[in-house]
Amino acid sequence: MSVVSLLGVKVLNNPAPFDAKYQFEITFECLEPLQKDLEWKLTYVGSATSSEHDQELDSLLVGPIPVGVNKFIFEADSPDLKRIPTSEILGVTVILLSCSYDDREFVRVGYYVNNEYDTDELNDDPPAKPIIEKVRRHVLAEKPRVTRFAIKWDSEDSAPAEFPPEQPEADVVEDDGTAYGAEEEEVEIAEAEATEGANGEGEDEEMAGAEDTAGPSTAKAEDEESEAGSEDLEADSSGSEEEEIEEEEGEGDADEDMEMGEDGETAASTEGGKGKQIQGQHQGEVMVH
Repeated sequence: MSVVSLLGVKVLNNPAPFDAKYQFEITFECLEPLQKDLEWKLTYVGSATSSEHDQELDSLLVGPIPVGVNKFIFEADSPDLKRIPTSEILGVTVILLSCSYDDREFVRVGYYVNNEYDTDELNDDPPAKPIIEKVRRHVLAEKPRVTRFAIKWDSEDSAPAEFPPEQPEADVVEDDGTAYGAEEEEVEIAEAEATEGANGEGEDEEMAGAEDTAGPSTAKAEDEESEAGSEDLEADSSGSEEEEIEEEEGEGDADEDMEMGEDGETAASTEGGKGKQIQGQHQGEVMVH
Protein backbone atom coordinates (compact mmCIF):
# COMPACT_ATOMS: atom_id res chain seq x y z
CA MET A 1 0.00 0.00 0.00
CA SER A 2 1.32 3.42 -0.97
CA VAL A 3 1.85 5.91 1.86
CA VAL A 4 1.39 8.87 -0.53
CA SER A 5 -1.50 8.92 -3.01
CA LEU A 6 -1.81 11.43 -5.84
CA LEU A 7 -5.34 12.85 -5.83
CA GLY A 8 -5.22 15.29 -8.74
CA VAL A 9 -3.14 17.48 -11.05
CA LYS A 10 -4.43 20.68 -12.67
CA VAL A 11 -2.61 22.47 -15.50
CA LEU A 12 -3.02 26.17 -14.74
CA ASN A 13 -1.73 28.06 -17.80
CA ASN A 14 -3.07 26.07 -20.71
CA PRO A 15 -2.82 26.83 -23.61
CA ALA A 16 0.22 29.09 -23.37
CA PRO A 17 3.13 30.36 -25.46
CA PHE A 18 5.88 27.84 -26.10
CA ASP A 19 8.44 29.69 -23.95
CA ALA A 20 6.07 30.26 -20.99
CA LYS A 21 6.55 28.50 -17.64
CA TYR A 22 4.66 25.32 -16.86
CA GLN A 23 2.37 25.56 -13.83
CA PHE A 24 0.69 22.64 -12.07
CA GLU A 25 -1.55 22.54 -9.04
CA ILE A 26 -0.87 19.18 -7.34
CA THR A 27 -3.01 17.60 -4.65
CA PHE A 28 -1.89 14.50 -2.76
CA GLU A 29 -2.63 12.65 0.49
CA CYS A 30 -0.13 11.35 3.05
CA LEU A 31 -1.25 8.49 5.30
CA GLU A 32 1.64 8.50 7.82
CA PRO A 33 4.58 10.74 8.78
CA LEU A 34 7.56 10.57 6.44
CA GLN A 35 11.20 10.90 7.45
CA LYS A 36 12.31 12.40 4.11
CA ASP A 37 11.01 14.84 1.51
CA LEU A 38 9.14 14.14 -1.72
CA GLU A 39 10.93 15.04 -4.94
CA TRP A 40 8.83 16.23 -7.88
CA LYS A 41 10.24 16.46 -11.42
CA LEU A 42 9.01 17.64 -14.82
CA THR A 43 10.67 16.13 -17.91
CA TYR A 44 10.24 17.29 -21.50
CA VAL A 45 10.61 14.67 -24.25
CA GLY A 46 12.52 16.46 -27.00
CA SER A 47 12.38 13.69 -29.62
CA ALA A 48 10.23 10.66 -30.26
CA THR A 49 13.17 8.70 -31.72
CA SER A 50 15.85 9.17 -29.05
CA SER A 51 15.93 9.76 -25.30
CA GLU A 52 19.13 11.80 -25.49
CA HIS A 53 17.03 14.89 -26.25
CA ASP A 54 14.96 14.53 -23.07
CA GLN A 55 15.57 17.33 -20.56
CA GLU A 56 14.55 17.85 -16.98
CA LEU A 57 12.80 21.21 -16.85
CA ASP A 58 12.75 21.54 -13.07
CA SER A 59 12.67 19.59 -9.80
CA LEU A 60 11.23 20.46 -6.37
CA LEU A 61 11.63 19.01 -2.87
CA VAL A 62 8.48 19.12 -0.73
CA GLY A 63 8.68 18.48 3.02
CA PRO A 64 8.26 17.84 5.81
CA ILE A 65 4.97 16.25 4.80
CA PRO A 66 2.11 16.42 7.31
CA VAL A 67 -0.38 13.59 7.50
CA GLY A 68 -3.52 14.37 5.50
CA VAL A 69 -4.33 16.11 2.21
CA ASN A 70 -1.73 18.54 0.85
CA LYS A 71 -1.73 20.96 -2.09
CA PHE A 72 1.00 23.08 -3.73
CA ILE A 73 1.91 24.85 -7.00
CA PHE A 74 4.75 23.42 -9.07
CA GLU A 75 6.38 25.73 -11.66
CA ALA A 76 8.92 24.69 -14.27
CA ASP A 77 10.81 26.52 -16.99
CA SER A 78 10.14 25.98 -20.70
CA PRO A 79 12.49 23.62 -22.58
CA ASP A 80 15.85 24.70 -23.97
CA LEU A 81 15.52 24.99 -27.75
CA LYS A 82 19.19 24.20 -28.27
CA ARG A 83 18.62 20.66 -27.01
CA ILE A 84 15.65 20.00 -29.28
CA PRO A 85 16.08 19.05 -32.98
CA THR A 86 14.66 21.72 -35.27
CA SER A 87 12.34 19.22 -36.93
CA GLU A 88 10.96 18.17 -33.52
CA ILE A 89 9.96 21.61 -32.19
CA LEU A 90 6.57 21.63 -33.91
CA GLY A 91 4.10 18.78 -33.58
CA VAL A 92 3.13 16.46 -30.74
CA THR A 93 5.44 15.56 -27.87
CA VAL A 94 5.17 14.43 -24.23
CA ILE A 95 5.87 15.87 -20.77
CA LEU A 96 6.29 13.64 -17.69
CA LEU A 97 5.47 14.74 -14.14
CA SER A 98 6.95 12.31 -11.61
CA CYS A 99 7.37 12.01 -7.85
CA SER A 100 9.98 10.03 -5.90
CA TYR A 101 10.70 9.21 -2.28
CA ASP A 102 14.26 8.41 -1.28
CA ASP A 103 15.23 8.21 -4.99
CA ARG A 104 12.46 5.66 -5.63
CA GLU A 105 9.80 6.77 -8.13
CA PHE A 106 6.29 5.82 -7.08
CA VAL A 107 4.04 7.80 -9.46
CA ARG A 108 4.34 9.25 -12.98
CA VAL A 109 1.84 11.34 -14.97
CA GLY A 110 2.26 11.74 -18.72
CA TYR A 111 0.63 14.40 -20.92
CA TYR A 112 0.60 14.89 -24.67
CA VAL A 113 1.62 18.39 -25.77
CA ASN A 114 0.81 19.86 -29.18
CA ASN A 115 3.06 22.67 -30.41
CA GLU A 116 1.75 24.68 -33.38
CA TYR A 117 1.61 28.19 -34.77
CA ASP A 118 -1.11 30.58 -33.68
CA THR A 119 -2.16 31.35 -37.28
CA ASP A 120 -3.48 29.08 -40.02
CA GLU A 121 -1.18 30.65 -42.61
CA LEU A 122 1.96 29.57 -40.74
CA ASN A 123 0.54 26.12 -40.00
CA ASP A 124 -0.29 25.59 -43.69
CA ASP A 125 3.11 26.84 -44.86
CA PRO A 126 5.58 26.67 -41.94
CA PRO A 127 8.94 28.42 -42.44
CA ALA A 128 12.16 26.38 -42.51
CA LYS A 129 13.28 27.92 -39.21
CA PRO A 130 10.53 27.88 -36.55
CA ILE A 131 9.37 31.24 -35.24
CA ILE A 132 9.19 30.52 -31.50
CA GLU A 133 7.37 33.76 -30.67
CA LYS A 134 4.37 32.54 -32.69
CA VAL A 135 4.38 28.94 -31.44
CA ARG A 136 1.81 27.99 -28.80
CA ARG A 137 1.63 24.80 -26.75
CA HIS A 138 -1.52 22.96 -25.75
CA VAL A 139 -1.31 20.33 -23.00
CA LEU A 140 -3.98 17.63 -23.32
CA ALA A 141 -4.82 17.79 -19.63
CA GLU A 142 -8.08 15.89 -20.10
CA LYS A 143 -6.29 12.63 -20.94
CA PRO A 144 -3.37 12.06 -18.55
CA ARG A 145 -1.58 8.70 -18.37
CA VAL A 146 -0.94 7.79 -14.71
CA THR A 147 1.51 5.01 -13.75
CA ARG A 148 2.06 3.90 -10.15
CA PHE A 149 4.94 1.85 -8.73
CA ALA A 150 5.14 -0.08 -5.46
CA ILE A 151 8.19 1.02 -3.43
CA LYS A 152 9.62 0.68 0.05
CA TRP A 153 8.81 3.62 2.34
CA ASP A 154 10.26 4.14 5.85
CA SER A 155 9.32 0.75 7.38
CA GLU A 156 10.25 -2.70 6.16
CA ASP A 157 6.60 -3.73 6.31
CA SER A 158 5.81 -1.31 3.50
CA ALA A 159 8.34 -2.92 1.14
CA PRO A 160 6.77 -4.78 -1.81
CA ALA A 161 7.09 -8.56 -1.81
CA GLU A 162 10.11 -9.68 -3.81
CA PHE A 163 9.42 -13.41 -3.42
CA PRO A 164 6.21 -15.48 -3.10
CA PRO A 165 5.02 -15.89 0.52
CA GLU A 166 5.96 -19.07 2.33
CA GLN A 167 3.34 -21.83 2.46
CA PRO A 168 4.19 -24.37 5.19
CA GLU A 169 0.94 -26.26 4.67
CA ALA A 170 2.02 -27.07 1.09
CA ASP A 171 4.68 -29.51 2.41
CA VAL A 172 2.03 -31.56 4.24
CA VAL A 173 -0.08 -32.19 1.16
CA GLU A 174 0.73 -35.33 -0.85
CA ASP A 175 2.86 -34.71 -3.89
CA ASP A 176 0.71 -34.30 -6.99
CA GLY A 177 3.42 -35.89 -9.14
CA THR A 178 2.83 -39.38 -7.72
CA ALA A 179 -0.92 -39.26 -8.23
CA TYR A 180 -0.46 -37.75 -11.66
CA GLY A 181 1.92 -40.57 -12.69
CA ALA A 182 -0.54 -43.21 -11.49
CA GLU A 183 -3.31 -41.62 -13.50
CA GLU A 184 -1.12 -41.58 -16.60
CA GLU A 185 -0.34 -45.30 -16.18
CA GLU A 186 -4.05 -46.15 -15.90
CA VAL A 187 -4.81 -44.15 -19.03
CA GLU A 188 -2.05 -45.93 -20.98
CA ILE A 189 -3.36 -49.38 -19.94
CA ALA A 190 -6.91 -48.45 -20.97
CA GLU A 191 -5.68 -47.18 -24.33
CA ALA A 192 -3.70 -50.41 -24.93
CA GLU A 193 -6.76 -52.57 -24.19
CA ALA A 194 -8.91 -50.45 -26.48
CA THR A 195 -6.29 -50.77 -29.26
CA GLU A 196 -6.16 -54.59 -28.94
CA GLY A 197 -9.96 -54.79 -29.10
CA ALA A 198 -10.02 -52.59 -32.17
CA ASN A 199 -7.41 -54.80 -33.92
CA GLY A 200 -9.48 -57.96 -33.24
CA GLU A 201 -12.58 -56.43 -34.69
CA GLY A 202 -10.64 -55.29 -37.74
CA GLU A 203 -9.51 -58.87 -38.49
CA ASP A 204 -13.07 -60.14 -38.27
CA GLU A 205 -14.21 -57.45 -40.65
CA GLU A 206 -11.51 -58.35 -43.14
CA MET A 207 -12.48 -62.02 -43.02
CA ALA A 208 -16.12 -61.15 -43.56
CA GLY A 209 -15.19 -59.00 -46.50
CA ALA A 210 -13.25 -61.89 -48.04
CA GLU A 211 -16.35 -64.11 -47.89
CA ASP A 212 -18.48 -61.44 -49.50
CA THR A 213 -16.06 -60.92 -52.38
CA ALA A 214 -15.77 -64.66 -53.18
CA GLY A 215 -18.80 -64.49 -55.51
CA PRO A 216 -17.58 -61.55 -57.61
CA SER A 217 -14.17 -63.23 -58.03
CA THR A 218 -15.86 -66.33 -59.57
CA ALA A 219 -17.89 -64.06 -61.78
CA LYS A 220 -14.74 -62.32 -62.95
CA ALA A 221 -13.21 -65.66 -64.02
CA GLU A 222 -16.38 -66.52 -65.92
CA ASP A 223 -16.22 -63.12 -67.61
CA GLU A 224 -12.74 -63.93 -68.89
CA GLU A 225 -13.94 -67.28 -70.27
CA SER A 226 -16.88 -65.65 -71.99
CA GLU A 227 -14.62 -62.99 -73.51
CA ALA A 228 -12.40 -65.77 -74.90
CA GLY A 229 -15.49 -67.37 -76.41
CA SER A 230 -16.48 -64.07 -77.92
CA GLU A 231 -13.09 -63.75 -79.56
CA ASP A 232 -13.49 -67.21 -81.11
CA LEU A 233 -16.87 -66.22 -82.46
CA GLU A 234 -15.36 -63.11 -83.95
CA ALA A 235 -12.63 -65.12 -85.63
CA ASP A 236 -15.18 -67.55 -87.07
CA SER A 237 -17.38 -64.77 -88.32
CA SER A 238 -14.43 -63.00 -89.97
CA GLY A 239 -13.55 -66.26 -91.78
CA SER A 240 -17.05 -66.77 -93.11
CA GLU A 241 -17.13 -63.15 -94.19
CA GLU A 242 -14.49 -63.87 -96.83
CA GLU A 243 -16.63 -66.64 -98.36
CA GLU A 244 -20.13 -65.16 -98.37
CA ILE A 245 -21.42 -62.06 -96.55
CA GLU A 246 -25.08 -63.09 -96.32
CA GLU A 247 -24.33 -66.53 -94.87
CA GLU A 248 -21.92 -64.96 -92.37
CA GLU A 249 -24.67 -62.84 -90.90
CA GLY A 250 -26.93 -65.86 -90.38
CA GLU A 251 -24.15 -67.96 -88.91
CA GLY A 252 -23.09 -65.05 -86.70
CA ASP A 253 -26.63 -64.87 -85.28
CA ALA A 254 -26.69 -68.60 -84.69
CA ASP A 255 -23.31 -68.51 -82.99
CA GLU A 256 -24.49 -65.65 -80.80
CA ASP A 257 -27.57 -67.64 -79.77
CA MET A 258 -25.40 -70.62 -78.97
CA GLU A 259 -23.03 -68.50 -76.93
CA MET A 260 -25.91 -66.99 -75.03
CA GLY A 261 -27.20 -70.46 -74.29
CA GLU A 262 -23.88 -71.64 -72.97
CA ASP A 263 -23.56 -68.55 -70.79
CA GLY A 264 -27.05 -69.09 -69.47
CA GLU A 265 -26.19 -72.67 -68.41
CA THR A 266 -22.95 -71.52 -66.77
CA ALA A 267 -24.70 -68.76 -64.93
CA ALA A 268 -27.38 -71.17 -63.69
CA SER A 269 -24.73 -73.31 -62.00
CA THR A 270 -23.60 -70.35 -59.84
CA GLU A 271 -25.47 -68.70 -56.98
CA GLY A 272 -29.05 -67.54 -57.80
CA GLY A 273 -29.19 -63.73 -58.16
CA LYS A 274 -25.53 -63.38 -59.09
CA GLY A 275 -25.94 -65.86 -61.99
CA LYS A 276 -28.70 -63.75 -63.51
CA GLN A 277 -26.64 -60.61 -63.22
CA ILE A 278 -23.64 -62.26 -64.94
CA GLN A 279 -25.90 -63.53 -67.75
CA GLY A 280 -27.06 -60.00 -68.49
CA GLN A 281 -23.51 -58.72 -68.61
CA HIS A 282 -22.35 -61.46 -71.02
CA GLN A 283 -25.30 -60.88 -73.31
CA GLY A 284 -24.36 -57.22 -73.65
CA GLU A 285 -20.74 -58.09 -74.54
CA VAL A 286 -21.72 -60.62 -77.21
CA MET A 287 -24.05 -58.11 -78.85
CA VAL A 288 -21.15 -55.67 -79.22
CA HIS A 289 -19.27 -58.17 -81.38
